[in-house]
Amino acid sequence: MISSTHDLYPSRMYPEPKLLERQDPVVYNRRIQQSEIQEEQLAFYERNGYLFLDRFFDETQVAEWKKELKALLELNKHADKPEVIREPGSEEIRSVFAVHRDYPVFRNITQHPGIQAIVKQILGSEVYVHQSRINVKKGFTGKEFYWHSDFETWHTEDGMPRMRALSCSIALEDNNANNGPLMIVPGSHRTFVSCVGEAPDEHYKSSLRRQEYGVPDQESLRHLVSQGGIEAPTGKAGSIVLFDCNVMHGSNSNITPYPRSNIFIVYNSVENRLQTPYSGKQPRPDFIATRS
Repeated sequence: MISSTHDLYPSRMYPEPKLLERQDPVVYNRRIQQSEIQEEQLAFYERNGYLFLDRFFDETQVAEWKKELKALLELNKHADKPEVIREPGSEEIRSVFAVHRDYPVFRNITQHPGIQAIVKQILGSEVYVHQSRINVKKGFTGKEFYWHSDFETWHTEDGMPRMRALSCSIALEDNNANNGPLMIVPGSHRTFVSCVGEAPDEHYKSSLRRQEYGVPDQESLRHLVSQGGIEAPTGKAGSIVLFDCNVMHGSNSNITPYPRSNIFIVYNSVENRLQTPYSGKQPRPDFIATRS
């Protein structure tokens, strides 16, 4: 049974969904201490829960990473290991996790000084990589990622205590309105959606292909969208989206010929390290949630 003792964000324990007010800051340091973003951009992030930076990396750099991605996918094409996640209903690769641990090129990206400077500005502390992965959304066959708040899962299944983490998505192809771009509900990061349904043991084994627990109900989604709308930041390869751990987001299937792949890095404050999962179940493995 899930316990709500000392839990500011209880979820998957009530018979009905609840909308809870955020108890944590969004920006932990408003005094500009880097040159990558300005006050107005920091304020935009605080207000909307995300920030889009077009062409943060140049074409040469992206081309190198795409070459590495191709080699990574070929290496893992028939791999039978938990880090490689297949699409629901097929054996095509959907995601490869722990790329910062296993592949030096992608480890170096997580340490990029420009990204690190912005992340430390927002989170107000030193940071570490909570999770990393490559997401692959092939043309014609790439499946959707349903609406969700990452923090709901990280809190409930991993034991992340507070909302002091963010994600950085680096586009390896041009993102347009049609090839399944990231969709965000601006302002939704200020409301925690407490979900319904206790997940089974080792839920991650199915949820990484298609999530069934820890997803918001339709009424809660309608409420959030009625307040903030839906935006889909799109741009050229090399662009990045930084988004708060609690912002509601998702993406459609890609039925166009144009692939959409991205490097996905989650940074967590060193002052927000994982504890015992609030679900009361066993922690998810380290390739999903770094505990050291």
